[in-house]
Amino acid sequence: MNRVVIKIGTSVLLDDSRKISSGKIRDIARQVKKARDAGTEVIIVSSGAVGCGMETIGITRKPKEIAKKQALASVGQVLLMKMYRENFEKKGMKVSQILLTHEDIKNRTRCLNLTNTLDTLLRMGVVPVINENDALSFTEIKFGDNDNLSAMIAQIASADLLLILSDVEGLYDRDPNRHPEAKMIPVVRKIDQDIEGSAAQSASEKSVGGMISKLEAAKKAGMYGIPTRVVLGGRKDVILKVLAGREVGTLFLPGLKLARRKWWTAFAFKAKGTVWVDDGAERAIVLNGKSLLPSGVTRIDGHFASGDCIEMKNASGTMVAKGIANYSSSEMDRIKGLKSHDIEKELGYKYTEEVVHRDNMVVI
Repeated sequence: MNRVVIKIGTSVLLDDSRKISSGKIRDIARQVKKARDAGTEVIIVSSGAVGCGMETIGITRKPKEIAKKQALASVGQVLLMKMYRENFEKKGMKVSQILLTHEDIKNRTRCLNLTNTLDTLLRMGVVPVINENDALSFTEIKFGDNDNLSAMIAQIASADLLLILSDVEGLYDRDPNRHPEAKMIPVVRKIDQDIEGSAAQSASEKSVGGMISKLEAAKKAGMYGIPTRVVLGGRKDVILKVLAGREVGTLFLPGLKLARRKWWTAFAFKAKGTVWVDDGAERAIVLNGKSLLPSGVTRIDGHFASGDCIEMKNASGTMVAKGIANYSSSEMDRIKGLKSHDIEKELGYKYTEEVVHRDNMVVI
């Protein structure tokens, strides 16, 4: 593998006293050094800023208020990066800090700048350390968790592997804490409802994301042709074992690679609303690769403008596709169920015959 994105959860960095450990980061630096010496470029997505902020301020319980968590992230990010810088320098490596919100990914120009910056840093021999900009993030611009952020970075950086260091061995068929007979699933060929059900039953992961978010990350990376491996972060030399091809943790195999523009439509934009479609429209979209016409729309939820990303769901509530709306929610509500040639009669104008064009849609 030429390039790997390593996501490090907060739980992986904690010592026995439940504090962010400089020694844990030192061990990661040792493994990263050996990986780089073997020819693998490494990008790190690291959690831990809020935990470091709590230690610095002297708070033992994470606050619920968003403003307080943002403040703690601002304080803690300084300490977190100090530990990364000091421990990586001891191994002869330099690190850089990149803080992101979802707005940086959604904006094509800023995302291209991010791609160029990552490539340049790696050519300079620098290890990028990325985190969500929690001091500024709020619901509308959050990635949700660093699992999902790491999947986005893997795609942007065209990585060969997404490696998620967790506090569990991998994905189990049920919660191993409550079911001693639970078995770990070594390889997941497709993330289906059974696999998602297994993740929902596993309450072992104590981080913000949990196992469900790791499945979401694996699905996102897999749709760009990138495999994901979830492993126990505290296992000795786990990074080196994975890069050496050892069967550790759970490997999520990728599916067919989407074109970058299609992947962008699916994941770079947050959906602003939902359009419900009938059975005929679902078949046309999923099986025949067609655009969504107003005649197939049965219901509109949310408020969105033309050019916003929307979800398309079938009658049972399952997401069928995501895409870019050609009409606003108010316009679409007026033309739902109509034939395309009746759009102008209803609105007095017509942008296009499709409410979502196939070229701006990806089947989920």
